[in-house]
Amino acid sequence: MMAARGLFVGLATLDLVQRVGRRPGVNEKVVAQRSDMAAGGPAAVAAVTFGALGGRSVLLSALGPGPVARLAAAELNGAGVRIVDAWAAGTDLCISAITVVDDTGQRSVVSRNAEDLTAAPPADLPALVGDSDVVLIDGHHPELAVAAACAAQTLEIPVVLDCGSPKPVYTELVPLADAVVCSANFAADPDRSDAAAAALLADGARLVAITAGASPVRWWTRQDSGALVVPRVAVRDTVGAGDVLHGAVAFARARGVTAPERALSFGIAVASLRVQHVGPRAWLGDQRLRTLVAEIPGVS
Repeated sequence: MMAARGLFVGLATLDLVQRVGRRPGVNEKVVAQRSDMAAGGPAAVAAVTFGALGGRSVLLSALGPGPVARLAAAELNGAGVRIVDAWAAGTDLCISAITVVDDTGQRSVVSRNAEDLTAAPPADLPALVGDSDVVLIDGHHPELAVAAACAAQTLEIPVVLDCGSPKPVYTELVPLADAVVCSANFAADPDRSDAAAAALLADGARLVAITAGASPVRWWTRQDSGALVVPRVAVRDTVGAGDVLHGAVAFARARGVTAPERALSFGIAVASLRVQHVGPRAWLGDQRLRTLVAEIPGVS
């Protein structure tokens, strides 16, 4: 079987992850138990995930020529991700400062995301989209996101939209998306999740899902709805877990899985595996990934 092909459009950062026994207080220093540096950002982590599952990943983002960008690009290349740099102007790539508490695996993040970078759609964007089985868009770099989503609609390539915190560009992207996978932050009031999902479906999405950490993943289509239990595992590190889920859902979609429960269950399983490992990339070597991929049906 030919490898699944995914185009990932959105944010890349360089993540500096410090693992601590407890978060420092005001004007206090703590000694980190471990430090890691790796490329981050929703689209970038999803691309790494897609590649780890056996797919061919292309990341379309704005990195630029700076030293931080070169570090991130080298790390992504080492993870098997091909980069198409849409940088047009701006400063160097953002460094995200992440603190992970050892006992719980919970993280805190400080980042400027793409605030200082401008991206321009490349001339060969239709070819990049056409050479993909799925396009994942995270909403960062809005001009790039809309151009990629429009090209995907024209070429009938499915779009998975990663909705983190609300962004104005989502009003343009949701009507172009096959699957809209939201974090709990997107629906600020959990009691209004049904209303938020109904609004997204009315705007054109075919599938809406809302994740909430260890709580069940709820999903809706125009015909049906449901909830999927997240397995209880020993959580060591939650950095990028949501982005891993999105990358895995995109992989399932690229393999022809359209049934919401199957695609989302696969994403949950991969993300649950990720959180059991300390560090941003240690989980990629877990042999259970092969078993999960082998269980994906060819078309569903």
